[in-house]
Amino acid sequence: MKITMLGSGTSVGVPVIACECSVCTSESPRNKRLRCGLHVDFGDLSILVDTPTDLRQQALRYSIPRVDAVLFTHAHADHVYGLDELRIYNYRQRQAIPCYGSPNTLQALRKLFSYVFEKGETGGGKPKLTLREVDGPFSLGDHEIIPVPVMHGALQVLGYRFGTFAYVTDCNAVSKSSLGLLRGVEVLVLGALRYSPHPTHFTIGEAIDLSEALGVPRTILTHLGHEVDHDNPEIPLPSGVEFGFDGLQIEV
Repeated sequence: MKITMLGSGTSVGVPVIACECSVCTSESPRNKRLRCGLHVDFGDLSILVDTPTDLRQQALRYSIPRVDAVLFTHAHADHVYGLDELRIYNYRQRQAIPCYGSPNTLQALRKLFSYVFEKGETGGGKPKLTLREVDGPFSLGDHEIIPVPVMHGALQVLGYRFGTFAYVTDCNAVSKSSLGLLRGVEVLVLGALRYSPHPTHFTIGEAIDLSEALGVPRTILTHLGHEVDHDNPEIPLPSGVEFGFDGLQIEV
């Protein structure tokens, strides 16, 4: 299984429009962050986690040849507004793409992209998608996918576990039952927005605490805002914890 981080930035990306802070003006490529997304390549299956706003750019940059399924974490704009880019995969693959998510997420997608799911609007073409509700573990081909419910403020969203790898972004609380679903993970990509508190996201320190509580050998922080300088952490990152970056590849 080869995983590519398509983006590691927060909802507005980095650099932030009209910002002249040291991170937004940095020349370091790892301080240039597209919106969060993930590509999981099983060899026999190519899966996206979310369709970020920047999906077209990401698909071209990281050469994603096909999409066999999409797993949605939640329906906030930065995680879904690239959905229309799936059209080209429909054209090439000549079939609908199954999209998985919680009932609330799929309901929001039907509303946000009504032209996709309602009759009509066919002249310019539109994605052909099959929405499938997630209410527990499921399989794609021979691969088991375990959804991990977590809290993003007052909103329940989903992380996903694939074997010994898990992806959990946009959260600030994990229940005991979901902690159990993450036990034994060897590589965890975990959202951590900034150093100071936020009402819906883990801080860097809180994400480190969760990683240590789980005993994860390797934790990669994502959804990083422009308060975070990839090359100059404000607090030391312990062994086994690192900042993610666009294009990071992980083999499990």
